[in-house]
Amino acid sequence: MFLGTHFPKLDDKGRLFLPAKFRDELADGLVITRGQERSLSVWPEREFVQLTEQLKQAPITNKGARDYLRMLFAGASNEVPDKQGRVTIPPMLRDYAGLDRDCVVIGAMNRVEIWNTENWNRYSQEQEQAFADLSEEILPGIF
Repeated sequence: MFLGTHFPKLDDKGRLFLPAKFRDELADGLVITRGQERSLSVWPEREFVQLTEQLKQAPITNKGARDYLRMLFAGASNEVPDKQGRVTIPPMLRDYAGLDRDCVVIGAMNRVEIWNTENWNRYSQEQEQAFADLSEEILPGIF
């Protein structure tokens, strides 16, 4: 499970140091994809394979499903972190997420998200009240 908020920096070659506590889980390989709200999603390879199996059930006759699958897989990149825990983020994905030097990396349960710092700050501020309000709707009886 991936938890927490981290603040690594991209180097000049587009590599990002993965947070130390995420490295073991991602060491054997990962998939970086477009995420929602202009973030990137980083999946352990085995989790991405499971997601792919579920997505195979989507009807290709449904335009929304086709559009989503195209965007997800066309922007996906298999990567293996180096021995220092760095992963290269392809230029297309860096452009999509607006990544420059400073980044925010968050744990998001079964995946990691990489955000442009300004976008993350804006998003988290906008979502703070919704987080409190939605807990009753999304998680009734749990909290």
